[in-house]
Amino acid sequence: MKISPLSDRVVVEPIEEDETSVSGIVIPDTASKERPQKGKVLAVGPGKLGDDNERVKPEVTVGDTVLFTKYGPTEVKVDGKEVLIASESDILAILK
Repeated sequence: MKISPLSDRVVVEPIEEDETSVSGIVIPDTASKERPQKGKVLAVGPGKLGDDNERVKPEVTVGDTVLFTKYGPTEVKVDGKEVLIASESDILAILK
């Protein structure tokens, strides 16, 4: 199934990372179980309508690695794979 976000929505695949403590001990994600805040953009909507009824082009593109707010995106399953649908305003930064 293909997912096409509407308006200024973005589909993000979360990137799970193990944390490493200052002393070098790896803390597996099963210990903390917090939602990741980093992901790869899979799909981008056409943008929201501006005041002049023209679409405002989204700043993110497919393939970007982004940081997003912890509780803003909505979790959904597509073909058994968990993805997040976020408003573009939930995206804090693009990682280069």
